[in-house]
Amino acid sequence: MTADPDPAAVFACAVSLRDACMEREKRSPGLNLSEAYNGYDELLREVMRIGSLFEEWACGHVVFEVCGEVWPYFMEDRFGDACMEVLAPDELAGFDSDDCLRVAMELRVPLRVDGELPVPFMVEVDHPAEDSGFRRLRIETRRERLDEEREMVPYRNGDEPFDEELGPVCFGIDGVGPDGTLHHIADRLTYRDARELLVALVPGIELPEEAVSETWRRKD
Repeated sequence: MTADPDPAAVFACAVSLRDACMEREKRSPGLNLSEAYNGYDELLREVMRIGSLFEEWACGHVVFEVCGEVWPYFMEDRFGDACMEVLAPDELAGFDSDDCLRVAMELRVPLRVDGELPVPFMVEVDHPAEDSGFRRLRIETRRERLDEEREMVPYRNGDEPFDEELGPVCFGIDGVGPDGTLHHIADRLTYRDARELLVALVPGIELPEEAVSETWRRKD
C-alpha cells in the first residue's frame, strides 16, 4: 500500500534542507550559496523541488506504518542533515531519485524490499529443531564483486546502493552454526523465493511474509 504525498512533509523537507545548507555556508568560508544558485530564490526552488521529489518517492517505498515517527516532524528534524551526507550544499541541482534512496538509508527509515530498488535487508531466526546443526537461519542481501575474484559480499546499510563494481542484489541463505560460523545454503533473486525455500526445507520456521529493510534500526 502506498500513501499520498503530504504537503506538510514536503514543506518540512524543504525547510530542513534550506537550514542545513545555510548552516554549512556559515561554517565554510569559501561557500557562497547565492553565487552557486544565482540568488537565494533559486536555492529555495531547489529545496522545494527536492522536498517534493523525496516525499513522492517516500510514498512509494517507505513503510510508514512501522516507522514510529510523525513523518513531517521527523523530516524537519533530520532530512537536511541526511541530504548533506549525500551531496554538497552547492550540488542540489543534481539531486535525483537515486539520491532519494541514499538519503532514506541515511535516515534509516523502513523501506519495502520488493525488488524495485537495491534495498539492504537481513533477517535471522531460530531454527525450530533443537537437534539441528544450525542454531539459526539467515536471509541477507548480497552482491557479487565484478572483479577477478567474483566474490559474493554482504550488502548492508551504509553501502553505496548503486556501486558499479558490484552486481545486482540477491538474497543469500545461510545456516548459523553453534559458534556463529555461517554455512551457505543457497541464493535466490527475491526475498519471497528465499523465504519459500526455507519454509519448504525447515518446517515450522517463522519468517516474516513481507520484507522490510534493516535501515529503520537507527543508531540513535
